[in-house]
Amino acid sequence: MIFRLFIFLIGFGLAVAGGVSIIAYLNVIPIGLSYFDYFKFISKKIECHLFIIGILFITLSIYLPFERK
Repeated sequence: MIFRLFIFLIGFGLAVAGGVSIIAYLNVIPIGLSYFDYFKFISKKIECHLFIIGILFITLSIYLPFERK
């Protein structure tokens, strides 16, 4: 159970870091980039991938079956 909580908290931290980066990079839209260019830009940034990894960790920690011995 503690391991599951640890994975959840790690995932939450990664998702927050990635989400903040994605929001911060919204500032490139006013300089003339389209939404397609914005998504292409953030797909190349490794810190924006942390959001997806964090959401994956959270989902796995919640929905994986818990085996009690």
